[in-house]
Amino acid sequence: MKQDSLRMTEGPIGAQMLRFAAPLFLGNLFQQLYNTADALIVGRMLGNDALAAVSATGTLVYLIISLFVGISAGAGVLVSRYFGARDKENLSKAIHTNIAFSLTAGLLMTVFGVIFAPVLLRWMDTPEDVMEQSVTYIRIFFAGSLGLVMYNGLRGVMQAVGDGKNPLKYLIFSSCLNVVLDIAFIGLFHTGVGGAALATILAQFLSGLLCLRRLLTTPEDYRVMPRKIGFDWPMLRLIVRYGLPSGLQNSVIAIANVVVQSNINAFGTMAVAGCGAYGRIEGFAFLPINSFIISITTFVGQNLGAKEYDRAKRGARFGLICCMLAAEAVGLLVAALAPVLVGAFTSEPEAIAFGAQRAYVCAPMFFLLALAHGLAAVLRGAGKAVVPMVSMLLFWCVVRVAFLQIMVPLYPSINTVNWVYPLTWALSVIFLGIYYWKADWVHSFDKAGA
Repeated sequence: MKQDSLRMTEGPIGAQMLRFAAPLFLGNLFQQLYNTADALIVGRMLGNDALAAVSATGTLVYLIISLFVGISAGAGVLVSRYFGARDKENLSKAIHTNIAFSLTAGLLMTVFGVIFAPVLLRWMDTPEDVMEQSVTYIRIFFAGSLGLVMYNGLRGVMQAVGDGKNPLKYLIFSSCLNVVLDIAFIGLFHTGVGGAALATILAQFLSGLLCLRRLLTTPEDYRVMPRKIGFDWPMLRLIVRYGLPSGLQNSVIAIANVVVQSNINAFGTMAVAGCGAYGRIEGFAFLPINSFIISITTFVGQNLGAKEYDRAKRGARFGLICCMLAAEAVGLLVAALAPVLVGAFTSEPEAIAFGAQRAYVCAPMFFLLALAHGLAAVLRGAGKAVVPMVSMLLFWCVVRVAFLQIMVPLYPSINTVNWVYPLTWALSVIFLGIYYWKADWVHSFDKAGA
């Protein structure tokens, strides 16, 4: 079996980062198809109310899964570090502990999501005319959340050792399956929005099983052995130490976004549908950013593990520049084509107008979003996850909620809600940029003794 991993501690920096980012981009593209296929097929086959029902659940889904996925990301930082340092023993401990954590988290998410999601949907002021469909969708979705958490945990391990190609192959297959199942469940069996949720979780389970199969059969140092799956408590403490800040950050930001969503909900079903459609488009626009931030985190982690400090700094700079350029190119394209893109999801002129308004405000500012995430990726790769957490909690949570509470009553327009995003992106860039240039993040692992 040929080698799947990529050691980023030697060779041309730009070529290696782009080589790693390319399959990540394609993989993320097909990952996004999960959500987009639901929205397109639901919107076109079941109507605008069904589209609004599915769109209303997106922020809540992210709220519940983000804590566990964020903690699991701490394992990715450690895996990349131990892989770069060729530390086989700790590499194995980090991988098997992360799998045990993912299994536990998936079961907890299933119970919590099925029981409490309806209560949270009401707390978000989800419109009553779509409430029943939203509850159906989200309960079925969370019934299969074990597959979602396992896939993200296993994919994170593969990416941390530089393997972006195999997750890509699995995503292409399962995304195509998702589309086929969507059409079959909704169009042939008339299962409504519940069929869209079922199609998504079945495809997600398949992706997770394929990743697990690869890790069980690889001959390399990161091979998974079922008998070793369990909690190594010192390693679990390290995973939580590096991952909990990201998990808490994501969860609290998600709570702030629930507040944003509740403000959107106040403008009615058409606003929910239109902004929800734009959210799917923004998910695609975010793909170049996400590809580069994973590449940056892996590159920095591996090179700091190998004590290649100057190389880590040069790779970080290259990744940040590429991330911003790619994001801005996509953002300008989205702004130019906004009515056409939103119109692919809904034929309602009012819903299209709401989605286009958000695109005109947010999409041209994607370079700020990219730089904020890129700087955070550098610091997470260096084990400094607390710094991005502080930034995101302060600006993407506290400032967002305060802005909405003060400004929306004064200026009750959907654009008041839209502007909260680029404003908080810019503030976090300033905060993280100062730390990036002033702090000694390259020696963070050595100082921490991890």
